[in-house]
Amino acid sequence: MKLSALALLAVISSVSAGSRPQLSITVQDGQHDSLSGLDPTVSWSSSAVAGEVDIEYGIEASARPTSDIASLPKNVWGKASGMLGGWGVSARAEFEGTDFTQASIDIDASDETSAVHVDASAGTTAVTVDKVTATKTFDADGGSVTVNPRYVVESGDADVVVTYSKDDLSIEVTASQEDQSITISKQVDDENRIAPTVSSDGTFSLEYERSLDGGNSLTTTLTPNDSIDFEWSDSDWTATINLPLDGTDITGTNISVKRDVTF
Repeated sequence: MKLSALALLAVISSVSAGSRPQLSITVQDGQHDSLSGLDPTVSWSSSAVAGEVDIEYGIEASARPTSDIASLPKNVWGKASGMLGGWGVSARAEFEGTDFTQASIDIDASDETSAVHVDASAGTTAVTVDKVTATKTFDADGGSVTVNPRYVVESGDADVVVTYSKDDLSIEVTASQEDQSITISKQVDDENRIAPTVSSDGTFSLEYERSLDGGNSLTTTLTPNDSIDFEWSDSDWTATINLPLDGTDITGTNISVKRDVTF
């Protein structure tokens, strides 16, 4: 008998009060002879409390009918969070499919103005730190400054992002040994925001966000000779469209549509 993740997660959520599976359907390249171009995915999560520690867990699975249940899960994850010495601390582990011998780990610690994030991976014998980032925010000249250094352990690559925000204007500068970029985000009026980005290697992108009724929005990002991206948020729906560019030619279409679905 063939089963699908839709049926599997419907059973799981029925025994967990308050859980709401989310269905996501992605269309790759937009041209297919059958439904093979669809990639339906269902995600589900729940939570619990153990003493002073909050526990969250979930699964993301393919919604395709199959007789091999073990092939359905795309990833399984769990997260624990709590307070430690005045800092909010959390650790999240994610396993790919049903392979529990290797996990990706995210560790976060934060207080009111500072935060530290660590990306790591764990195998059966060792834990390896992959990337470390930190964030510090402070007030300056009536605005807010955020400093965000980042370091990749394996390659030794490092950069820093400095952001200054005041009223309806935000300036973000990213600097590394190889490249520098600056983004200026301007809230033109209540409905429109524009944000150009220029890099030292000559690349340029332009983001335009239009606020719609009901708290919805449409964001368009143009990166010449690379892509045009659209993100439309409409209540419970989120649709993203990616159009790769070769010069002025559109070379494909990638579409993703998500909505919370209660089973």
